[in-house]
Order: sequence, then structure tokens, then C-alpha cells
Amino acid sequence: MKVFLDHQSATPMLPEVFEEMKPFFLEAYGNPSSLHQHGLRVRDALKTARQRVAAMIHAESEEEIFFTSDGTESANLAIKGVAYANERRGKHLVVSAIEHPSVMQSVEFLEKQGWTCSRIPVDPQGRVNPADVLAAITPQTTLVAVHHVNHDIGTIEPIQEIGKITQEKGVPLYVDCEASAGWLPIDVQAMGANLVSFSPHRFYGPKGVGVLYRNRKARLVSIIHGGVQEGGRRAGTENVPAIVGGGLASEIAARELTVRAAHAARLQKRLWEGLKSKIPYLRLNGPEPGPDRISTNINLSAEFIEGEGQLLSLDIVGIAVASGSSCVSKSLKISHVLGAIGLDHALAQGNIIMTLGKDNTEAEMDYVVESFAKIVTKLRGMSPMWDEFERGVIDSVIQPTGRGKSFSEHAARVSGKAAH
Repeated sequence: MKVFLDHQSATPMLPEVFEEMKPFFLEAYGNPSSLHQHGLRVRDALKTARQRVAAMIHAESEEEIFFTSDGTESANLAIKGVAYANERRGKHLVVSAIEHPSVMQSVEFLEKQGWTCSRIPVDPQGRVNPADVLAAITPQTTLVAVHHVNHDIGTIEPIQEIGKITQEKGVPLYVDCEASAGWLPIDVQAMGANLVSFSPHRFYGPKGVGVLYRNRKARLVSIIHGGVQEGGRRAGTENVPAIVGGGLASEIAARELTVRAAHAARLQKRLWEGLKSKIPYLRLNGPEPGPDRISTNINLSAEFIEGEGQLLSLDIVGIAVASGSSCVSKSLKISHVLGAIGLDHALAQGNIIMTLGKDNTEAEMDYVVESFAKIVTKLRGMSPMWDEFERGVIDSVIQPTGRGKSFSEHAARVSGKAAH
């Protein structure tokens, strides 16, 4: 059996989306900036796509929708574009400590140029306290950035509460909706969001297109120069086929959102209940399935073994999962999100992420439970940590027995002896 549980990194394109894109490869090949009829046909298609995206997120007008190459570019444009546009007012930013790398690294880039940033801590479930956001805002603050749903642990943030605060303070709010778009309702006006970004390839659209919503109250300058495309906010010829496909994928996602989310929630509960009944010393990172967690995400730490071995072993039996964000998983470093929620380092190294889609089935969940239980047993049988746990040298962090030190404490002691 083949089971795909990495839908946060990519989803299969809907056939009807692909069909909608086809003419813009072969027949409607004009440049939307051209003044002749070939350009006009393409411009009309882009307008339709903007209208579809605007409707999905309840924007006031399609003119508030800008297309980029992907979500990472949208995040860069939102963070840097607002910062540069408002630097005379102030050079202070406020972000949560668990934002996506595209946000955090954009902030780090600005810090090297003289900006300052307050990073808001989160609780052990990854939730931002709106009161902490309020306390961090100063007269020099020009942007607050808090994502809708965390990309690692699926925590749904209190965006509407934060949006009320930023509106009262007159500070633009940027919300990264990469992990939520197509799966949770998004109403930019109810959120109080001035900027929102997401990518259609996470909800059955094509890769190569990103969306940035910006309302008229948020000043924004371009960070890519050389043309007047996208209202002068993003220079470069538009990826017309991908934009057209992304527009249709947005329309379908809005129509099917309730059914898709409910289906994922049923599978999420079945998967988690099955795994925790079969595998001892297994931790769910982030909130329990329910109103505080998006229905597509399961983030697990299997104690005494590393995430990379789990991922590769699952792949061998046909199950595709992730180990950290797709933007950082190649680095083999622990997720900054897991560090921010205070997860033990050894548990963070044993982390994998399973993200569900609309086409997954109950039979697939059962196969994953049985397969993963066998893999964990096999890997623990080869693990020195598991051997030391069974001998009482180290203890479990998830279910302490009181027989020994935690692996982290044991490793620190061993390291200290070696130094001497």
C-alpha cells in the first residue's frame, strides 16, 4: 500500500485544475502586459483568478490580491515590503517565536540592517498569548506577524484577538496562512489582517504561484524591481497557467472546505488513537485533536529513536511523512518550533510530521498504525538509548519511571566527564 502523509509540502493537482491551465500553455500564450487581443485574453484570466482568490478569503476587492512565485516570496514581500515602506515611522517588528523560516529569516535579514524585533514566546502547546503581543508593541512598531496555524505542530493561533489589538494600535498585522488555507475558513476582515499569504499547491492547486493579500491600509513597497506587473508590487512576467490553476483551486477549496476538514478530522482522530494504543513512549506535540489544532496535522515524537530513521523506514513500506518543515528538514537540525515549546532535545530529534489530505482513507490510517508500530519496535531494538533505558541508566521523558536520569541529563554528564 502507498500512503501519502505529507500534504503540507504538496498536494496532487485536481484534474479540473490541470484542464483549466492547459490552454494557457498552448493557445492563450500571450503576455498579460501586451496591449493586443492575445494579452487581453490572458489579462481577463488573471482577473478571474484574483476574483476567485479574493472570494475565498473574503477580501473586499480582487485588487487586493497579488500573485508571487510561492509562499516564501509572499512572506518576504510582506515582511520586507512593509518594513521598508514604514521605516521613517519606526524600525521595530513583533513576531511569534515559532513563525515559518521564510518569516524568521526575513526578520533576521532586516535586523542586520538596523531593525529590531521582539519575538513573542509561546506556551507548551505553541499558542501565542495576545497580551504578550500587546506588551511588545511600541510607538516604533511597524508590523506584527503571527501565523494562523503553525506549520510544525498544527496549533491554531488566536488571530482575531491579536487583530483587535493591532487595529487599536494602528499597526499592520501580517498572517501567514500557508498551513491553514484551504482547510480552515479565512476571513481577512474578521481577522483584522492587513496582509495574508498562502500557496495553492497546499490545497490541490499548482506549484509556482503564491498569493499575497494586502488591504489598502498597509503601505508596501516592491522588493523585486524591473516591471510594473501586479500593480507595481511584484515585477516580472506572471506565471499565467499557475495563477489560473491557483484561482480555480481556491474556488473549489472554498466550496469543499467543510467536507474536507471534517474528513481529515475523522482520520486524524483514528490515526492518533491507533498510534498511542500501539506504541509506548509516544508523544503528540501540540494540542490534542480538536478546536485548537488543525485537522490535517499530527506531530509525533517517538522516544529513544531519531526522526530520520523513522522517516526512511516508513518510506520503505510506502508511507511518505515529513521530519520538520520542508524548508528546514534537509538541515537535520531540530525544529525551532519544538525548541520554543520546551520539548526535550532528544524528543525533538525523534520527531516526524504526518499531514492528511482529502483522499486519505481509514484503511490507510490502519496500515500506518500497524506499520509504524513495527518500525518503532525495530528501531528501538537497535537503539543504544533504548538499551540504556531498559537497563535503568536513563529514564523516559514522556513517562518517567524514576529509575534513571533523562537522556539529555545523562548526555550532559557524559560530556562533562569527557571534557575532564
